[in-house]
Amino acid sequence: MTHNQERSITADALVPPSIGTLARTTAAAMAVAALLLVTCVLPAEYGLDPTGIGRRLGLTEIASPTVRVAEPVPSDGSLVPVQNGPVGAYPAEFKFDVFEIVLAPYEYIEYKYQMEKGAAMLYSWQATTGVIHDFHGERTGAVADGAPEAESYDKQDRQKASGSLTAPFTGIHGWYWENPGGSPVTIRVTSSGYYASAVEIHSDHTRRVHTLRQANALPLAPEPPATAGRQ
Repeated sequence: MTHNQERSITADALVPPSIGTLARTTAAAMAVAALLLVTCVLPAEYGLDPTGIGRRLGLTEIASPTVRVAEPVPSDGSLVPVQNGPVGAYPAEFKFDVFEIVLAPYEYIEYKYQMEKGAAMLYSWQATTGVIHDFHGERTGAVADGAPEAESYDKQDRQKASGSLTAPFTGIHGWYWENPGGSPVTIRVTSSGYYASAVEIHSDHTRRVHTLRQANALPLAPEPPATAGRQ
């Protein structure tokens, strides 16, 4: 190949495409992009499928996936948790309680929750002055050989306490408070947990059962105040 032939081939390679060629190439690219937009992008990203191709290709499932709801924990009427690693799943939502009482001088009261073994509770209580205190549980039904009927978790004079409890056995779990002084004492306890009911037992051995509130009865948080605009 001569030097002139090489120069001719190089010059032909450097010739830019004509306007017509560019127009046809651009139109073809836009057509392909529009086709992909309608058949793939819109069904997959936005669930829009004007041609029906996206549904047949399974692309609309990407934009609107089918939610397969897990089966709830089966309920037998009790609040026994089903453990899944660190998660304890319950067959019903938790309940909450607020209880307040004034103890006359030298009077006592017990306030306890019916809980299944493994069920959890959060609590906080406070008295206007120090009281004799015993946080304990009592087993329900027949007591196994060697197991005590009642078991103390914390037996110290206190004025307040906050914590959590995972019931070590099925029964009633709660507090004994006694006013050791000559002046009335007010005690207030708040709690939330997976318990069925509460019972208060007075010095005269009378009992009163409390119906507790479901979590959906909790009041909604108030709307934050509107922020005034800058002047």
